[in-house]
Amino acid sequence: MQKKQAVGMIGLGLMGLPMAKRLLDAGIKLTVWNRTPEKAESLLSDGAKLADSIASLVASVDTVILMLANTPVVEAIMRGPAGVLEVLSPDTLVIDMGTTAVINTKAMAADVISVGGKYVDAPVSGGVIGAENGSLSIMAGGPAETFNDALPLLEILGGKITHVGDSGSGQIAKAANQVIVGLTIGAVAEGLALAAAAGADPARVRQALDGGFATSRILQVHGERMVRQEYPLGARCTTQRKDLQQALELAESLGLELPTTELCRDQYDRLIASGDADLDHAALYKLYKA
Repeated sequence: MQKKQAVGMIGLGLMGLPMAKRLLDAGIKLTVWNRTPEKAESLLSDGAKLADSIASLVASVDTVILMLANTPVVEAIMRGPAGVLEVLSPDTLVIDMGTTAVINTKAMAADVISVGGKYVDAPVSGGVIGAENGSLSIMAGGPAETFNDALPLLEILGGKITHVGDSGSGQIAKAANQVIVGLTIGAVAEGLALAAAAGADPARVRQALDGGFATSRILQVHGERMVRQEYPLGARCTTQRKDLQQALELAESLGLELPTTELCRDQYDRLIASGDADLDHAALYKLYKA
């Protein structure tokens, strides 16, 4: 971690807010900025400082953490007028913990390094539950020395932290993660829907499957949401769809076909078109269960 241990966090959404809370609870001197400043209110009583601009935040910290919704937003925050790149001081560490396209990530890493800064892509998996209790899986890309600089902060936020490789490698791992998560949610939804349609209690079927080869964190957490038909928000359907599309675009750039991922993306399109865009991604079950 940088010597002054002054950290700035940009993005206080579903994941960013509990992550910021964990940093404050760990005694980190934290400055925050969000397009909707009201989202920061709950952090101010815990000692956070609210910056009035991206530029003022970047000027006051040694490390900038980005937890933003998508690649266009990251690009705007990084490259826009008075954005991060325009005001970045040498030796400032930038950690992008959202899910950002690989090509854009590599380009931003190069730009940060060109002005004397440091860059780590460190997307996360584990949802709101993981963000709240500090058990996120963090997959990081960047030079080993820069990863080591980021590690003390990452250890506050995550339970399993893996340095995957060079810049962009963390986002490559996250793309693979989201393919596996999306397809597994689809598999659990279809399996439980089949059980219900055939006359079995899907809750009992889920219990029977847990512990065998079909078990997974998805079966345990998302499967329970499906059998209850209750979808407390951990990750939005729109976010899962975006991440699948981003993975497909990466695959296309490599000349690789991912037909099952395409089908899963299309299923989320159906769910979103039905009006369930803002439900948890486990709501894919609604396509199959009346």
